[in-house]
Amino acid sequence: MCHIFAGQDPNDYEPETRRLRLNGQSTSIRLERSFWEIVDDIAASEGISTPAFISKLHSEVLELRGETRNFTSLLRCACLVRLRQTLPQLHLEAAE
Repeated sequence: MCHIFAGQDPNDYEPETRRLRLNGQSTSIRLERSFWEIVDDIAASEGISTPAFISKLHSEVLELRGETRNFTSLLRCACLVRLRQTLPQLHLEAAE
């Protein structure tokens, strides 16, 4: 079983840093390439750029919950939410 996970392409988990603006502040976010692919797909499905999506998400989180302690973790979890939406059986298996 672990061979499936251990044998994945190292490029998929290579960290990538992107610079963008959140609420007018210049910042950088570092995620693994696989997560960036999902974030890019989410943004495209919303019809906006990736930086615009991330900025919108950040603003909405601030409004709902206040400042997050780890925004990159929130982005990774947003990717999991997206995967669970597109593959409902993942959510069911995780709940068991």
